[in-house]
Parts: sequence; structure tokens; C-alpha cells
Amino acid sequence: MTTLDLGPATTTMRALVASVTDEQLSLPTPCTAYTVGDLVEHVGGLAVAFTGAARKQPVPGADQGGSGDASRLEAGWRDRIDADLVELAVAWRDPSAYDGMTAAGGIDLPGEIAASVALNEVVVHGWDLATALGQPFTATDVDVAGCMAFAEPFSTPETADQRGDAFGPVLPVADDAAPLTRLLAMMGRQG
Repeated sequence: MTTLDLGPATTTMRALVASVTDEQLSLPTPCTAYTVGDLVEHVGGLAVAFTGAARKQPVPGADQGGSGDASRLEAGWRDRIDADLVELAVAWRDPSAYDGMTAAGGIDLPGEIAASVALNEVVVHGWDLATALGQPFTATDVDVAGCMAFAEPFSTPETADQRGDAFGPVLPVADDAAPLTRLLAMMGRQG
């Protein structure tokens, strides 16, 4: 079993979250239902939910994996989310996180799938946040490949009914598109 290193992706996300000004909280994001503030709150919630999933510990209030409600951002949210993203990366470095079943966002799933979902959430929402803030975004080749391995099975016409609300419709991309652009298209985003 291969463990995922969420460190690079969470480090990128931590820098993005730290850069958000109060004036930017109401900006739109590529996630049409979320403002920047909503997205940041969602990231904070998913960090806690997926840390609990790695540790096989229920997290009170984490059934939704981050509600995406900016009104829930308390004083000091930048520091809290920063610490929670650090813990997320630490939790998935433990090989036992990948054993057996766990739960995140009210869904039971194998540990190794939960790790892939967590990585995908951090990478794709990192791009969402960077785009909303007008900042450049990079992800490691390893992270993008891990996310694509997760996303590809849900990105065919035959699996469209399995996508649920988590992904937008798959967008077309050139055959020679960069891997990050291809991943974003699988997630319904124009990269």
C-alpha cells in the first residue's frame, strides 16, 4: 500500500488561505455555489473531517465535511485552518490511516479512498481559491497524478450518473493538455 503525502498540497493551500483578506471573502469562485469565504470555510471543515477519517475518529459536526458557509468563520480562522491543514497532512502519513474502513462527510469508505478524496479536495479547491484570488497555482506532478487516478473512473459518459453533486460536468480538453488542465476538466473546471 502506498501512502499519500498531502504535505505539498496542504502547504500550498495554507499559503492561499493565509493570503485571503477580509475584503476578498465575498469574491466569487469557480465553485459557483461558493464565495471565497464559503470555500475557505469548506476547506477548514474538510481538513477536520478528513483528519478524523485518517485517525478513524468521529469528528462532531463534520458530517458534511465543511458546510461552505462563510458566516461560520470565527475570529482567528486563518490560524485555525492553517493548523488543521497541518494536521491533515500529518494524519495521512500514518500507514494505519489507510487500513480498513472509515467515514468522512457522512460517507463510509475505505481508508485509501478517503486519502484520495482528501488530496483531490485540497488540490482542486486550492486551484479554485487561487483562481478566485487571481494568484498562480501549482501542484506537484505526483499530486495531480494521484488526483487523476481518483477522478478518471468518474469521468466517462458511462459514469456520469455516479458523479453526484461533487463534480461539475466533464469539460473537453485538448489531447495534449497539461495534466493539471486535464484534472480540472474532469472536475468540471476550465483550467
